Amino acid sequence: MGTYNENTPLFETKRAKGRVIYRLFTVTLFMAICFIWAYRVLNIPRDGENGRWVWIGLLGAELWFGIYWILTQALRWNQLYRSTFKHRLSQRYHENELPGVDVFVCTADPRIEPPIMVINTVLSVMAYDYPSKKLSVYLSDDGGSDLTFYALLEASKFARHWIPYCRKFKVEPRSPTAYFVTIPSSQHHPNQIKELELIKKLYEEMKDRIENATKLGRIPEEARLKHKGFSQWDSSSSRREHDTILQILIDGKDTNATDVDGFTLPTLVYLAREKKAQYPHHFKAGAMNALIRVSSNISNGKIILNLDCDMYSNDSLSIWDALCFFTDEENGYEIAFVQFPQSFENVTKNDIYCSSLLVISNVEFHGMDGFGGPAYVGTGCFHRRDTLCGRKFTEDCKIEWKGNEDHIRLKSTEELEEETKPLASCTYEQNTQWGNEMGLKYGCPVEDIITGLSIQCNGWKSAYFNPKRKAFLGVAPTSLSQTLVQHKRWSEGDFQVLLSKYSPAWYANGKISLGLQLGYCCYCFWASTSLPTLYYTVIPSLCLMKGVALFPQVSSLWFLPFAYVISAKYIYSLAEFLLCGGTILGWWNDQRIWLYKRTSSYFFAFIDTILKRLGFTESGFVITAKVTDEDVSRRYEKEIMEFGDSSPMVTVLTTVAMLNLFCFAAVVKKVIVKETIIRLDELMSLQFLLCAVLVVINWPLYQGLFLRKDEGKLPSFLIVKSFVLALLACTSFTLLY
Repeated sequence: MGTYNENTPLFETKRAKGRVIYRLFTVTLFMAICFIWAYRVLNIPRDGENGRWVWIGLLGAELWFGIYWILTQALRWNQLYRSTFKHRLSQRYHENELPGVDVFVCTADPRIEPPIMVINTVLSVMAYDYPSKKLSVYLSDDGGSDLTFYALLEASKFARHWIPYCRKFKVEPRSPTAYFVTIPSSQHHPNQIKELELIKKLYEEMKDRIENATKLGRIPEEARLKHKGFSQWDSSSSRREHDTILQILIDGKDTNATDVDGFTLPTLVYLAREKKAQYPHHFKAGAMNALIRVSSNISNGKIILNLDCDMYSNDSLSIWDALCFFTDEENGYEIAFVQFPQSFENVTKNDIYCSSLLVISNVEFHGMDGFGGPAYVGTGCFHRRDTLCGRKFTEDCKIEWKGNEDHIRLKSTEELEEETKPLASCTYEQNTQWGNEMGLKYGCPVEDIITGLSIQCNGWKSAYFNPKRKAFLGVAPTSLSQTLVQHKRWSEGDFQVLLSKYSPAWYANGKISLGLQLGYCCYCFWASTSLPTLYYTVIPSLCLMKGVALFPQVSSLWFLPFAYVISAKYIYSLAEFLLCGGTILGWWNDQRIWLYKRTSSYFFAFIDTILKRLGFTESGFVITAKVTDEDVSRRYEKEIMEFGDSSPMVTVLTTVAMLNLFCFAAVVKKVIVKETIIRLDELMSLQFLLCAVLVVINWPLYQGLFLRKDEGKLPSFLIVKSFVLALLACTSFTLLY
């Protein structure tokens, strides 16, 4: 086997190929953008001329598009790609020397986050290929639901059979539902089939009990009488008003906490932190901070992994990957957290709602990594505990990961529970630095972003690891409405970060690299890109209908920079998307959802943020539903767009789509009667092309409005509403110009 050098690197970092060619390409594109700006400035109509203010508005939109494009280059300029050497780590550390790992799983509402889904995530991390006595799993239930507790109690019993089965047969993935669905029985060894049938039977029985209780909305009386934990729910308990509920369901320090093969089980803890109406609970950030404190008194693992309840582990060795970064002798001491990409198991082939975040995961976060590390996105992230607690980076931050963390506990489980409960009370954080200098930051819907940024501003770096086998898999939205709501929450939170004291524009100035600052700003400016996008999707089409030319004619030299920017941008975008593993139709869907997000989600995020800053509304947190109707799922699998409810965001989309259809139809009519064919060829070809592309890209909306008969179509009243609004816009513009 040869000698082993303890200083051998545990991970490798490589720069992206083709950087020089890409940088030359961006220089040519930037020069073309400058020519477009010059064209707009030099050809502004004089005072009193038709279209002067429309032209100036177009100049403003194109200035913003160009500046925003420059920002996005920070995400592509210096990409890093990392790989790990887990075998070296296993040679370096004995089982007793490995650091403890605490896994936090957060859920908030059993009605839209089904308990059976939650426990599949919990079971997947309990079955990690990692020493059980070094592993502790915590479920934070911000819904304070006895249904969720019952599901976790059932999971704790099933884990006694599931974990040995996973260990014996090295199964992947280790979420029971995912495993039974993805692995046909025919692929198992004959010796495994009998045990597989037994474990399936146990799982189905557990699933039936949990789903029946969830459907009825109550716990079986027999189960309630058997476990003391249910006594903590009384008639006065509600989702918003209850005392701290803390139950150590499996105590890894207890010699009796073993599986059916006699091996120690991981520690398993249920927590519903105290909630009172008169105290702020700070949503997920508050839940995470309560978990940090509670876990410090029970297991105190040096590494913390946090997961959303729908994001199960898809790779039982991902802990080892993360530890390769933290424990590396040369560079590990400066890494605060290791972020894995968000990936989803239910994405269709052509990803109709662009939920896979292909370009963000496979390009942009690698670009952030090149300038000091990716953002923390709230799930699938391994942290050093001390950095989450506010520790600043210094050159002597190297810690000794080796060492036996086991200690003899003199207190009983019941005594430990009672001693720990006050750490999750409403009043514990009063007059402390929790939510400010310690733990996750408060005051913003995207607490993960500002927390990661503040850690990096404390001198730490982060690492992005995107392995071929996805470490975690979640559930993507299955309707357009869910997708828009999700992106509204993200863009609104990022825009609030931009306007807060934690803004990367000033808070991070001088504390992190300029490239990383610009990378953060790309996401913080999502909401503000809605205004120029809406302008560009509405005004040129209206001007086309009116006969007002806004772009150079084809025979003009000024046409060349427009043609180059448009063609180069979309050819590069398509190539990038295909290299990330997407399809051509998937790229077209990505362009559609890009437009829909910018003209609805980002627009409403921008408006709501401004209203909150002015004090008219308060911040809230919207959970994306994880429950899907069978008919919706069927249409989703066929990649038929599901519009969901007729929200204001969908109304904006249908109105803009209707307006472009009106303008396109009006111009086609004029062309047919030979009224504008010459102006269309010479002066308005780009405007006509833009309007035509918008009509084509909105085809699913027209189908939902006029052609479809299924339950997923848009409601009839929305046809009338969008028709009237679009007609008013066209009429008003015609009267003004």
